[in-house]
Amino acid sequence: MPEDSTDPKSQNELAGSAGEVVQAGSISGGVHFHGSVHISNASLRQLPADIRGFVNRTADLEHLDVILVGDSPKSQATIACVVTGTAGVGKTSFVLHWAHKVAGDFPDGQLYVNLRGYDPGSPVKAHDALEHFLRAMGVPAQSIPLDLESRAALYRSLLAGRRMLIVLDNAATVNQTRPLLPGAAGCLALITSRSRLSGLVARDGAYRMTLELLPEQEAIELLRSVTAGYRSLDDLSQLEELARLCARLPLALRIAAERAISHPQTPMHDLIEDLRDESGLWDALTAGDDDESDAVRTVFAWSYRALSQEASQLFRLLGLHPGPDFSSAAASELIQLPINRTRRLLDDLVGAHLLEQVQHDRYQFHDLLRLYATDKARSEEPIEKYRSGIRRIITWYLRTVNAAAIKLAPEAGGYNFMNDDEHSTHPTFKDHASASSWFEQEKSNLCAAVQVAEETKMYDLAWHLAASLYPIYANTNRFDDWIETSSIALGATRQLNDRRGEAIILQSLGKANTQSGFRKEGVKFQEAARATFREIGDRIGEVTSTNAIGLAHLRSRRLTDAISFFETTREIADEVGDNYWLAISLNNEANALLELDLFDDAITRLRRALEIYEHLDLKGYTGDAMRGLSHAYRALGRPQESLELIEEALRISSDFENFAWEGYWRIELGRVQFALGNFGDALIAYQRAATLQRRLGDREREAAAFDATGELYQKLARPKEAADFHRLAVAAFRDLDNRWQLAVALDNLAGTLNDIGEPNKAEAYWKEALKNLSGFTDPRSLGLQARIRSNLSLP
Repeated sequence: MPEDSTDPKSQNELAGSAGEVVQAGSISGGVHFHGSVHISNASLRQLPADIRGFVNRTADLEHLDVILVGDSPKSQATIACVVTGTAGVGKTSFVLHWAHKVAGDFPDGQLYVNLRGYDPGSPVKAHDALEHFLRAMGVPAQSIPLDLESRAALYRSLLAGRRMLIVLDNAATVNQTRPLLPGAAGCLALITSRSRLSGLVARDGAYRMTLELLPEQEAIELLRSVTAGYRSLDDLSQLEELARLCARLPLALRIAAERAISHPQTPMHDLIEDLRDESGLWDALTAGDDDESDAVRTVFAWSYRALSQEASQLFRLLGLHPGPDFSSAAASELIQLPINRTRRLLDDLVGAHLLEQVQHDRYQFHDLLRLYATDKARSEEPIEKYRSGIRRIITWYLRTVNAAAIKLAPEAGGYNFMNDDEHSTHPTFKDHASASSWFEQEKSNLCAAVQVAEETKMYDLAWHLAASLYPIYANTNRFDDWIETSSIALGATRQLNDRRGEAIILQSLGKANTQSGFRKEGVKFQEAARATFREIGDRIGEVTSTNAIGLAHLRSRRLTDAISFFETTREIADEVGDNYWLAISLNNEANALLELDLFDDAITRLRRALEIYEHLDLKGYTGDAMRGLSHAYRALGRPQESLELIEEALRISSDFENFAWEGYWRIELGRVQFALGNFGDALIAYQRAATLQRRLGDREREAAAFDATGELYQKLARPKEAADFHRLAVAAFRDLDNRWQLAVALDNLAGTLNDIGEPNKAEAYWKEALKNLSGFTDPRSLGLQARIRSNLSLP
């Protein structure tokens, strides 16, 4: 994926981002804003809908009331409760019903995750569940720690002092749930599992209650409740027999009741005889050592056989879907029927309780039903159709990802490795927002699709899909998914001995590591990619990796090394006659020269890059070249020219509604306004920049906006406020291990503290700044070191 030094991103505001990081208010001569983060509860209402027509379990519900929110002493200490029971006994329905009933007791909101511990696919890892929760609680993507322990610590910190309900559905193991527990009383984790999760009880003090089979009278009441208004009063003895055949399991009872509703004129006796015949057939096919499992599968089979031919085919084909939930479009692709016809079949399956509709146009199986559907696909579909179904749905995801990438990462150009069948559907998205919404809904399915492609030895699909996801991940900072899918893809390319594919995936892993802060690892991957591209004679691939290595060095402030790689990039671009890469190399080299204070040389390169960008109609890169020129003219004491350039760049970002470009370029606007003496306008620019960077999850640029704001407050003779902003910048740069920016922010903070009469603190910060400057030898770094040494009276 081509990239320039600013890494401009075609990215809209992210769902679930934090509230405004800065709040405006009037001051003399400008605008004042604060750095405190407000976490909104607006997105913390995650409970799925309550179960329609929930009946019974009165005693169990009352028991849970007393234990968890009543006056019992245990209610003050209990932070987790495990609701356990056999498959199909209604654990999720029970917990969700209780959770909705007591939601008012948890005013700070509810979090929910289906851990899918018993699904045929991979269960949700605690690591990924924490990312889901942290994003919902307003933590920007780039602020989410990469390791499990740090994520869990941040999660517990955000829960501290709040009263929230956390529902962890379908957990399989203690390790899957323990990191998701709150750290203190006040919040409650409610866990459903088929396992007893004894470790949570013994070590973590969780309370456990076992949900038993429904008593006979409650099972009959459930049947009557669901069928009320659809059938005349059925004989009690027949309802007792139906409840027995369903093993008094709510899942089986609801399916059986729905079958009875759909045949209102059929006597209950006939339905029972039909089910009894199915039971006898099932008994002949199974060992019969698990009466409850056999009963529920019998009901599944009974309901499945009653479906139309098309509905039963869709049911089993949906068992091939790689991820946890799906849209009607995905279902249509699997069965290869028009979307309207497919939706009617989905309605049939939902009506038969063989499928759940979890939200508009999103469907999922109960895990037992998914297993049953997958078994039916394996046993009733010929092997060629079975594999072609899997290949068809993953190929559909590949095409749709490519269509989404056109909107989400237009600068990447998109991957199009596979020749599409002329009869295949070609999804499109009208705008960035629709593509982003689709990606957010499908992200779990996309990871699962890469995994399934690898497991079924469809290695071409595995790496093509990962490569297509690469530019989207690069623009959304989904590092976990990015590295996981690319790692799978790397193995797939090696299975195929596809050297070009291997190099592309090595590039992806290089960018993922560099962008997530692991720059040494990123350089290693890019060097391996570059060597492979050289080996196969792919000069464009080689130039891409060469440029990426230069960017890694630029971000590490190894400026001489960065320039060397950018010069090599330009040489290759000249050799192959590629003006795009010629402009990229000139732009990136200019950014390194700006850091070396070689402004005239930078202007020469930026002017040439700007000409090429305009000729190629690359608006985003045109804007960034203008941003670089603005920097150079400002440094040369020509701020009015700078203002014209940066305002034109910002018009481009506005035209494209690209908030990443705007957020970065507004920092430059603030510096230009500062140079012109327009301090109020400068503060407004910094405020907008910080707000956008917070929403985009770019902590490094957010911190740069904070540090610039501190410098401005110092100019306004408001040192205490200046110190507050410098502290925010210092904290962020420390976390990011950005030694150069940290040293600059520490120097700013020390100078401010020294001015307000705190020389001891200032001295400590200056010493820390010197330590961080060790090893930097460029003129600006050496000048800063000399000035700090002078302040400390050091030789």
